[in-house]
Amino acid sequence: MSRWRPPSPGSTAIITREGFERLKTELDHLWHTVRPEVVKAITAAAAEGDRSENAEYIYRKKQLAEIDRRVRYLSKRIPSLKVAEGTPGDRAQVFFGATIELENVDTGEALLYRIVGPDETDAKQGWISIDSPIARAVLKKRMDDEFVAELPAGPARFAVIAVDYR
Repeated sequence: MSRWRPPSPGSTAIITREGFERLKTELDHLWHTVRPEVVKAITAAAAEGDRSENAEYIYRKKQLAEIDRRVRYLSKRIPSLKVAEGTPGDRAQVFFGATIELENVDTGEALLYRIVGPDETDAKQGWISIDSPIARAVLKKRMDDEFVAELPAGPARFAVIAVDYR
């Protein structure tokens, strides 16, 4: 059995202004604050002697690799992102950046989501990726429109209750 896996589909390169600024701040913080501290800790741990049995050294090297991986990703991703500015002309229709209230037609459950870029999703806040099944299905719908979203558990019917652009 080989280790080869097909590449994952690319995510949509769109982001809100707030999300873009958060990514730039994260990159700056990692590069100018966190990474230098970890490098100093590695230097101090390396000075203690035998590195093969030095838990602090091993841990810090792994931490540095994680930081460098994230810095590399952000350095490549940030220039490729398109910042979505402003609001659409038709504010009653669902587009990127909209906060939507949905009702699951089958269960009556009310759901509140904000459609954002894949790099800024946050389930706790109800921010879903524009690449998610619900977001793909609700795009360009209007208030009181019903639609079907293909979820992992099967198809689900929703109705658009409200559309808001903050």
